[in-house]
Amino acid sequence: MKAKAARKKHGLNALLILLTALLLAGCSGIGSAKGVSENGKLLVTATTGMVADAAAEIGGEYVEVTTLMGPGVDPHLFKASQGDIRKLDRAKIIFYGGLHLEGNMSRILEKMQQSKTVVAVTKNMPEDRLLSGEEEGTEYDPHVWFDVELWMSAARTVQDTLIAEDPANAEAYREQGARYLSELEELDAYVRGRMQEIPEEGRVLVTAHDAFGYFGRAYGVEVVGLQGISTAAEFGARDVSTLRDYLVERGIKAVFVESSLPARSMEAIVAGAAQKGHTVRIGGELFSDAMGEPGTAEGTYIGMVRHNADTIAAALK
Repeated sequence: MKAKAARKKHGLNALLILLTALLLAGCSGIGSAKGVSENGKLLVTATTGMVADAAAEIGGEYVEVTTLMGPGVDPHLFKASQGDIRKLDRAKIIFYGGLHLEGNMSRILEKMQQSKTVVAVTKNMPEDRLLSGEEEGTEYDPHVWFDVELWMSAARTVQDTLIAEDPANAEAYREQGARYLSELEELDAYVRGRMQEIPEEGRVLVTAHDAFGYFGRAYGVEVVGLQGISTAAEFGARDVSTLRDYLVERGIKAVFVESSLPARSMEAIVAGAAQKGHTVRIGGELFSDAMGEPGTAEGTYIGMVRHNADTIAAALK
């Protein structure tokens, strides 16, 4: 209990420091007061790579997009630095995932709403399409980007926001948005087709944390995660042994690691299954809460989703 209280106090102190930095940044005039770059582009800051990708695709040459959380970064545990605060401060528009994905940043984003346009890209998603959360503070599962059709709602929200903030380039945003949405429709069909290649009884996706619920619902895959929806939730030896026994009982041959989480937990489960006489292998690395490196196929939303679908299909077929 004392350790928990200490962690809570430490978190509050860190938040107060960041809010103070935020206030000072707002008073200092750091960045462009109008949220426009020197070459006339609209300055946009996005929290995650998936959100940033939508903004860049739809905004095109008219926006300059900055991403706070790069490859391998876990948004559930991310803590903004003063440098991140400056990136937020200079932006005309801030896009974030919402649904408590950026848990530690929630109050900072709320503070920013008083002085600039801050938009959760999930704000227009129908509540009946959202999966329930499990942990404290997560009313809904925030990993909506794994249902490509649902993520199209996020793209439309980005498009509408850009048009409202920069009406002079509205036609370009509409054209680029229509192209991007068409590509997402093709992506949705591609993922659906790849999952159909897996025998129905073998469509079981076992990962380090429960990030793929939307994926499972959309594409007919049973999903099992060692940790809960948020990686802030801890797991113990009992969770490991329970999942190990599940793999043995179901005869599951492959599990997956995630790019934003250490692989050791899944490796321990593989070793535990081997001790029980059941061979399980690591089927590959999936991108869950963060995309791949910039300049690679997996460094885009479409490339990341295609990579995941291909990796899952190859391991489970």
